[in-house]
Amino acid sequence: SRNFITTMGAVTLFLGRTLGQLPRALLRPGLIIEQIHNAGALSLVIIMTCGLFVGGVLGLTAYDLLLRFGSEEALGTAGALALIKQLGPVVTALLFAGRAGTALASEIGLMRATDQLTAMEMMAVDPIRRVVVPRFLGGLISLPLLTIIFIAIGIFGVQLVGVQQFGVDKASFWSQMRAAVEVSDVMEGVIKGTVFGF
Repeated sequence: SRNFITTMGAVTLFLGRTLGQLPRALLRPGLIIEQIHNAGALSLVIIMTCGLFVGGVLGLTAYDLLLRFGSEEALGTAGALALIKQLGPVVTALLFAGRAGTALASEIGLMRATDQLTAMEMMAVDPIRRVVVPRFLGGLISLPLLTIIFIAIGIFGVQLVGVQQFGVDKASFWSQMRAAVEVSDVMEGVIKGTVFGF
């Protein structure tokens, strides 16, 4: 219990220092853009691949369920809402943590092991502002964008299975989806992606 409280206190102080350095870190956008590339752009392949397959599996499952009720034309609506509101943000966050999170943690761990962070402190460079904050902002900006890409590719996967494989009417698929999905649904998915990025 005591160790837990100590750890939570250290994490809170670290988060507070990180958030406190955000305004000054924004003055060096080059570092942030580099981390958006490292965290976001380099994760695109796995995000797009998994989005296609998750969408395909979701299409198979939803089609089988909707067929029993004679509502297979609603496949687009079911797939889009499931991806936008739930699956998209959660799966993207898990993939992001697995790919970018481990890379960032090992990079910072290596910097600590080789005393690069100590060297920065001796040169009056704050490691939080120079190392941590750009990576924090890179993840915070990248994850909502990756969530949107995952959802778009996932919907394409649902369409690929439903329309191309099972012959669901293409016009019904897209028109029902457009009628059912609201801007608030999309914003909910993007907000969830941002929260997971934080």
